[in-house]
Amino acid sequence: MTDLSDAHVLQQEIAVEQEHVDRVYARLAELRREASRAEKEGYQLAGVGTFGALVERDAMVFHAARRRHALDTEYEGLVFGRLDLTSGARHYVGRMGIRDEESQSLVVDWRAPAASAFYRATPAEPLGVVRRRMIQSSRERVTGIEDDLLDPEAAPEDMRVVGDGALMASLSKATGHGMRDIVATIQREQDDAIRSPASGVTIVTGGPGTGKTAVALHRAAYLLYADRNRFAGGGILVVGPSGVFVNYIATVLPSLGEDTATLRSLGSLVPGYDAERVDSTEVAAIKGSLRMRRVLERASHDAVPGGPTELRLLYRGSLLRLDSADLDRVRRKALPRGARRNEVRGVGFDRIFDALWAQAKQSIRNLPEKSEFESELADRQDFRDFLKAWWPRFTPLRVLKWLAEPARLRSYANGLLSKEEIARLQGSFDGLAEHGPTIADVALLDELDELMGRPRKPQQRKNGNPFHVRDGVQEVSTFADRQQAARAQAVQRDEDYRDYAHVVVDESQDVSPLQWRMIGRRGQYASWTIVGDPAQTAWPGEISELDQSRDRALGSRKRATYELTTNYRNSSEIFAVAARVIRKLMPDLRLPRAVRSTGVKPIELLVATPELPQVTRDSVDKHLADVDGTIGVITPVPRRDEMAHWVAGLPERVQVVTALEAKGMEYDAVVLVEPAEIAVDASGTRTLYVALSRATQRLTTVGSRSW
Repeated sequence: MTDLSDAHVLQQEIAVEQEHVDRVYARLAELRREASRAEKEGYQLAGVGTFGALVERDAMVFHAARRRHALDTEYEGLVFGRLDLTSGARHYVGRMGIRDEESQSLVVDWRAPAASAFYRATPAEPLGVVRRRMIQSSRERVTGIEDDLLDPEAAPEDMRVVGDGALMASLSKATGHGMRDIVATIQREQDDAIRSPASGVTIVTGGPGTGKTAVALHRAAYLLYADRNRFAGGGILVVGPSGVFVNYIATVLPSLGEDTATLRSLGSLVPGYDAERVDSTEVAAIKGSLRMRRVLERASHDAVPGGPTELRLLYRGSLLRLDSADLDRVRRKALPRGARRNEVRGVGFDRIFDALWAQAKQSIRNLPEKSEFESELADRQDFRDFLKAWWPRFTPLRVLKWLAEPARLRSYANGLLSKEEIARLQGSFDGLAEHGPTIADVALLDELDELMGRPRKPQQRKNGNPFHVRDGVQEVSTFADRQQAARAQAVQRDEDYRDYAHVVVDESQDVSPLQWRMIGRRGQYASWTIVGDPAQTAWPGEISELDQSRDRALGSRKRATYELTTNYRNSSEIFAVAARVIRKLMPDLRLPRAVRSTGVKPIELLVATPELPQVTRDSVDKHLADVDGTIGVITPVPRRDEMAHWVAGLPERVQVVTALEAKGMEYDAVVLVEPAEIAVDASGTRTLYVALSRATQRLTTVGSRSW
């Protein structure tokens, strides 16, 4: 064995790997041609003219197009690893599995059992691996290699070991606008969680920068590979805290060759809503409390604001009348506790008929049969108008708007919320009509939907051929149209699909009790991956309340817990500042170990208030010159728009987010403005801890007072 690192040996080894990579890309091009040819042959089936041929065409086109899409997606950095085994075998590891014309493996898929040693082998436990090599490339060209010699005693005399620090080199790369996958640099403790058994619940904890989100997304890709029928058929739902976060992670799964997962933020989990507005921490905590369910139940059973308070009908010369007390009594009988208002609407109408019939029997002679009496009333427009106004079809948003009326809010919350909590809630629903719900409101809307039920809709017949107009006539369609239709036929799901096979919840420490109920409704039959860090929660109440709500959503499923202990994101200099903040609140907290040092200390600037805008702008300009990637300007929640104006007109790689929106995000440099305004209480201190741990290379804090 020789241990050489000079440039000549490095180039020789790169040339060896380039030869194999060239062979892989040549085979890839051949497979792409075959997939395109299969696609064209699929379209030719349409010429047969039978419906069966069209269905067969769609299936053939779909699978061929899907294969071609996967081959296109995995083009960049296809081969990234090599394993030299004690058996003499050699495995190349990459983003997807590729075989040659004789079915011999050219590349092993990173999720396959044969590739697991690439992530799990260590010098203490080499797992039959002599040398592990990281292959760095740009498109089809190998640009570098880094070796780990795991079993020196088993290494042949002529084995060359080149370079070191593959992981560190990867961590030092500039970030883009979206999150990048870590498929080439997964570490053993991360791999343990990724390959956790598919059933039950996998819980992944860890401090900032430990790769929790990346692990969760790679786990989703692993599950789709390991049991595609189950997880692609039933679907995987990934839930994140905000739209900013979901956009950030959106490219990871497609980069791993998987585009069937559904990504939703807590504000967009309910169809019809895409909430980005946020409440204050205190208001969001009240709205997320389980006590709000009883408040909503009272609202869902109340009389309609502005609805009719009396019914007067002249029938065959006699006045039939139901006053306010009568109508309330009828409504309460038709709507006992636990009944769903939209589902018992007909019961309410029947009780109105019964009450009017009872009056008519006492005052009208020669009364017809009850069925005829009801038919005569039902034919009257004034009576139908009354019923629609007295018991309309309710939407959750309509009922939630009732809480904007102070008197109704006090009535519904009496005995359930304190006077202080009711006072905090007042005004928080005022923007519903004009601006739509806040993120916390979406869980209330989902709860109301559950409490009231849904009006029945007539079932629409599904057309097996969406381009069929009439016999012998097909709608003109593009390739994209046909591919999308074939995909839709392969997996047809309702708009509010609730039968997911697997649910991933990221930043779980901030999911409120009512939000856990909302997510739980969509994962009743699912296995779960739960990712979070209690030290990062903005929840102002007891952590045990969140844990109990999570446990109710997960039920009795078997659980496996994994703790990530290494901070790969922050330099040690940056994480020291974040650690100093959280230690004030939680002195005994076990923090992850930052493994990378840049030698650059964070900058803390204390300036007069009038100077804040200019100093913030100057700090961002400095970071634009210092780093090639993204710069995050992190602000207190109420001042985002104001501070965004300070840095308006700067390059797109400057992103302004609130301290809450920054959760789960990563930037090359961060300018954190007015940290003292964020750390106003315990939950604010935890939020500041999160904000301080977003940067990989540079951190500057700018404030008008010390923190």
